[in-house]
Amino acid sequence: MMSDKIKVGITHGDINGIGYEVIFKTLADARVFDAFVPIIYGSSKVAAYHRKALNIPNFSLNSINSVDDAHNKRINIINCLDDNIRVELGKSTTIGGDAAYKALEMAVSDLKEGKIDVLVTAPINKENIQSESFKFPGHTEYLQQEAGEGEALMLMVSEHMKVGVVAGHVPIKEVASKITEESILSKLRTLNKSLQQDFSIRRPRIAVLGLNPHAGDGGVIGSEEQDIIIPAINKAKEEGIMALGPYPADGLFGSEQFRNFDAILAMYHDQGLAPFKTLTFSKGVNFTAGLPFIRTSPDHGTAFEIAGQDKAKEDSFREAVYLAVDVCHNRQMNIELGKNPLKTYDVNELEQKE
Repeated sequence: MMSDKIKVGITHGDINGIGYEVIFKTLADARVFDAFVPIIYGSSKVAAYHRKALNIPNFSLNSINSVDDAHNKRINIINCLDDNIRVELGKSTTIGGDAAYKALEMAVSDLKEGKIDVLVTAPINKENIQSESFKFPGHTEYLQQEAGEGEALMLMVSEHMKVGVVAGHVPIKEVASKITEESILSKLRTLNKSLQQDFSIRRPRIAVLGLNPHAGDGGVIGSEEQDIIIPAINKAKEEGIMALGPYPADGLFGSEQFRNFDAILAMYHDQGLAPFKTLTFSKGVNFTAGLPFIRTSPDHGTAFEIAGQDKAKEDSFREAVYLAVDVCHNRQMNIELGKNPLKTYDVNELEQKE
């Protein structure tokens, strides 16, 4: 009983964390059915375990075998796991990691085949999910491989700011080697396109951060700004990208100058994510920009320490779901506008006709 509403695939993440709790709390609002069709990739048994632990008596799931069977007024769940799966709330286990991967694998397969329109992923544990099948530092890198095209950009999104990073999940000692003119330019292209296509910002203004303290202080504290970052910004400008900087990270965020820009490109993970989460932790969203499909997630982790205790806040997960839906609408709209662009006129010709 499907409709033309957006089909939102939701992976359950690590089964011992707060994934099911934030999913339940988000989908408990019946108004979600007016906006999309929820399809959880997980386990009915694991879901029942979490419902009991959280003392949620009235929350029914529609168990289905495939997306084609989904009901547009129910919370659907596709079973990805064996019924003998063991839940150990609050613990990091190899079983939990394997369960997270199996749900992700099935959901991404359906996403690539167009069976679902967007994907929202509940948190995984980056250590216990590692296996022969999953050798990635996070969702972003895995999705990049599965997409087979485009360049994935981790883009943190809130109503206050959007922050992308050049060097994502890499050790600090390797950051400098990842900061090249081409890597910065490539991320700027991806970010600029996403702001236009996914957020309908016609002429985005992008602030580019420096790598060193005080953005190098004119070469006194490092030369990467002069040798790498500024040349990349200049090339981006030549391509019509409104990239400005490089700015010192502490000054940009501390003075709230970031509000003057549509997005910020940080050089490495914590440079961008630390201030982002400080300012917007409860409602921030991780959006994987640059890929042919749409994926979002909350900006928090598995939170094993509070799993099953009814303490998890669903705000970030809810924002992730609705951002995915909004981006899907924006992409569809911009594709249609691209097919049927408004006719342009030469002002001089119009004046001559008059």
